Amino acid sequence: MLKVKNLIVDLGSFRLTADFEIERGSLISIVGPSGAGKSSLLNALAGFIPLTSGVIKWNGSDFTKLDPGLRPLSILFQDYNLFSHLTVKDNIAIGLRPNLKLNDLETDLVNSVIEEVGLSKFKFIKPFQLSGGQRTRVSLARSIVRSKPILLLDEAFSGLGPALRSEMIKLIKDKSIKEGITLIMVSHHIKDAIELDQKVIFVNDGETMKPTNVSNFINSHDENIRGYIGS
Repeated sequence: MLKVKNLIVDLGSFRLTADFEIERGSLISIVGPSGAGKSSLLNALAGFIPLTSGVIKWNGSDFTKLDPGLRPLSILFQDYNLFSHLTVKDNIAIGLRPNLKLNDLETDLVNSVIEEVGLSKFKFIKPFQLSGGQRTRVSLARSIVRSKPILLLDEAFSGLGPALRSEMIKLIKDKSIKEGITLIMVSHHIKDAIELDQKVIFVNDGETMKPTNVSNFINSHDENIRGYIGS
């Protein structure tokens, strides 16, 4: 279980607050207006933004003060973060070994994930030769091979068209369910939350609400939620 207790992040004149629990294996969409604090919340969980106060725990273990690389999570951004001089296979493998010296089991894992995300024909291609959707798949594969129990997606699919975005959400949803990964996805699109079809965390003006079922969220009478959905 992921526990976020009395989290406060001060960013100049903006304050982000959060207090919630997420069961292991949950699929969570974080939604809310632009500038509400969604990405700041993910960055705080990942350790890229220091907390003013609060505690973050995974399965009872406090990782509030751990460096980002030591936390039980991976994070995927919209800008891919691929190395232009490396092939698809090496861009994925570097998630396991920065020196790219994989053992046989690690090589098999990388090849297996490459096949899962549909990139078998492109493993020796450089990123500049790929489409946006294919580059997204490379970044996603690199996150998957790290085998962390929590995966954070920060607008990772927002640059894709509706059909491809839907395809990528289905891919990561199926993978998360299969591997028992706890998925937390920031999105501007309420349709993404509906496709993920589990729970929603609403962030508005720095205030983070507790997770609620998608259907309850869509039918909520909360004035801020209704204004966000547009009804």
